[in-house]
Amino acid sequence: MKILVLNCGSSSIKYKLFEMESKEVIAQGGVEKIGMKGSFLKFTLADGQKVILEGEILEHRAGIEYILGVLLSEKYGCIQSLDEIEAVGHRVVHGGERFNESVLITDEVIEILNECIELAPLHNPPNLKGIYAIQELMPETPQVGVFDTAFHQTMPDYAYMYGIPYSLYEKYGIRRYGFHGTSHRYVSERVCEFLGVPYEEQRIITAHIGNGGSVTAIKNGKSMDTSMGMTPVEGLIMGTRSGDVDPGAISYIMEKEHMGTNGISTLLNKFSGVLGISGISSDMREISAAIESGNERAALAMETYNYRIKKYIGSYAAVLGGVDILVFTGGVGENQAVTRRDVCRNMEYMGIELDEALNDAVHGKEAVISKPSSKVKVVIIPTDEELTIANDTIKILEKG
Repeated sequence: MKILVLNCGSSSIKYKLFEMESKEVIAQGGVEKIGMKGSFLKFTLADGQKVILEGEILEHRAGIEYILGVLLSEKYGCIQSLDEIEAVGHRVVHGGERFNESVLITDEVIEILNECIELAPLHNPPNLKGIYAIQELMPETPQVGVFDTAFHQTMPDYAYMYGIPYSLYEKYGIRRYGFHGTSHRYVSERVCEFLGVPYEEQRIITAHIGNGGSVTAIKNGKSMDTSMGMTPVEGLIMGTRSGDVDPGAISYIMEKEHMGTNGISTLLNKFSGVLGISGISSDMREISAAIESGNERAALAMETYNYRIKKYIGSYAAVLGGVDILVFTGGVGENQAVTRRDVCRNMEYMGIELDEALNDAVHGKEAVISKPSSKVKVVIIPTDEELTIANDTIKILEKG
């Protein structure tokens, strides 16, 4: 059984085609710069060779049509007919309060997703474009929506409420929703398989850190709290997102810089975080290189980035009443030893003892990086959101 997974962004489409019997990825790639000059489709062949096909791709339907054409092509393809694709699983960023699990996409679901656009104006519209494109191009193929927010719907009300008039929550759904849920769910389940411990009996903190980032507190298999909020801006300092900022500071900036709501949103989403502090880049590899050359602002950006992660982990240890497992995942979490080291430093009081030699040696693969004496197991688990989406798609199909 073959499942196609799509992740549609504002100007991009990432895809993976899975053979589900073996969980093998038989095709993967993505379209970039949709609607812009220089758009292209980039994909990886079975032998590891990367291919780039340039072309005018003006909108998402054309991009998905291009992807399907490559999957069918004589030169690069891996299927003979689109009928071989049993279903399409979509990453959907925001499901609001209506979805606490993945669902078969119906007209009613699409209507609810349109209602959620106000909550995720940058993300849900391209997600919906992907759904509409498959409806047109593969009308008989079932589609499944897997929501970034769904895993966090187990948060108690006192964890997701903001300290604003309750009427605003009732009228507009203003509350903390959390994101990266598919990743947090995958790595928290996988780390228990890896360690051979029961998922429903663990206190786990998962740190999904990269250009975007969030930390989640998981108790007995349920998300109890997470660092992102109503939008993906809250929480950790990220590549270009600010993370937590005093609302009073935001209104002060708007007044002093004569900014409207669009301007301040752009500032906090696109020009803040590591980029804003360093003035150099949002890419941690470039920040690391700048630190080595003596750049003080790059060093400050790294220190601030790492400190915020440590602070959330400490607060979530309090929420959970202790920690059994700490998981690092995401581009930085899987590959940047210095961040893992700085986050875990001086955390022995809560049972974290990092093996620094192991930490420095391991990149991008599953590994325990804590000392045998550590009460908290510190583990690297590379995330696989696409496989989780594919697995959920199969489960929904089997439900019938």
